[in-house]
Amino acid sequence: MASGLGLESLVDQTISVITNDGRNIVGVLRGFDQATNLILDESHERVYSTKEGVQQLVLGLYIIRGDNISVVGELDEDLDSNLDMSKLRAHPLKPVVH
Repeated sequence: MASGLGLESLVDQTISVITNDGRNIVGVLRGFDQATNLILDESHERVYSTKEGVQQLVLGLYIIRGDNISVVGELDEDLDSNLDMSKLRAHPLKPVVH
């Protein structure tokens, strides 16, 4: 996981977060603390399926606890905006096993 300095460079950028329970949450990073709790704005959860396109559930302002984060990554907004989510098929992510 990114250190505090790594996250600092992502503030006000769109990021993608994979949680320990297999959720993919995308939003604008507004802040974080020493426990890596994240505050996301304009966020949504992407729900993947092999039978239908990616569902995007609107979450709005959202806080993710640091102990539930597996991966934080910067999102290429240009590339992401060119994806047709209704045509994407994928298996849902499995929870992280510790």
